[in-house]
Amino acid sequence: MGLMADTALTPITLPDGRTLDLSLTGTGDGPVLLFHHGTPGSGLPLRSMERAARDRGLRLLTWSRPGYGGSSRRTGRRVVDVVDDVVSVLDHLSVERCVVAGWSGGGPHALATAARLPTRVAGVLSIAGVAPFGQPDLDLLDGMGSDNLEEFGAAVDGEASLRALLEQQAPGLRNATPAAVVEQMRSLLPPVDQAVITDEFGADLVAGFAEGLRVGVDGWLDDDLAFTSPWGFDLSEITVPTFVWQGSEDLMVPFAHGQWLGRRLSEQPNRHRGSATHLLEGEGHLSIWLRAVGPMLDELSSTLC
Repeated sequence: MGLMADTALTPITLPDGRTLDLSLTGTGDGPVLLFHHGTPGSGLPLRSMERAARDRGLRLLTWSRPGYGGSSRRTGRRVVDVVDDVVSVLDHLSVERCVVAGWSGGGPHALATAARLPTRVAGVLSIAGVAPFGQPDLDLLDGMGSDNLEEFGAAVDGEASLRALLEQQAPGLRNATPAAVVEQMRSLLPPVDQAVITDEFGADLVAGFAEGLRVGVDGWLDDDLAFTSPWGFDLSEITVPTFVWQGSEDLMVPFAHGQWLGRRLSEQPNRHRGSATHLLEGEGHLSIWLRAVGPMLDELSSTLC
């Protein structure tokens, strides 16, 4: 079970010689939705996301962060360092303005993009996004499933400890079926999420894992190290409309992350009046996308008007 046969990632070469894999789907010259994938993941687009973007006249731009798939590693990258790569991608495609979304581990990278590129980003969407580490009013690990507790603990211990853990886990994700993903990640998947890892969505999910981890675990490792370090930017820098969506049953990125992000963003003096936070009861890390994709993208695309 895989993605559509015509799905492909195209490598581009950056000014510093590194390579990034990307995909741009959709027709015409409509506005672009730049999507930051989760952790682990890749630039292979979800078909449900392609359809939702197309229905709103958007072209979907996805890409593999450094260290995932064919994208060259960027050792020691911080969350904010994603902005340099985003600029290179947008410039390569001659995209002057876009909307940005990030899911899970892509959430912080989407927020960084919005913070540092206000003239090129019309609005930003964080879907079940990770909150910053080390905040005095947030226990980042409270409510996480046991697998993520182990992963974040290893990240805090350092690269050697984390790499050993991820190397142990990666083969199961590289070669997984949807049913195997449910089994391997059971501590992170409440029933509402287990129920959606079927058919097309399940196939797309495992294809993204396989592509992202095809070469190794460097992207996954560098994401985790970046999440447990200072992000390199402040939420107060974000001046564009910002939308936070989070489900109460999420065991990968607990509900408290969405609550904290929504609260902290609402307190910022530069907060755009069009911003909104949606804390949904009964939804999980995966189900929130499939059940709320329409309202999410309607809200985000409205910032292009």
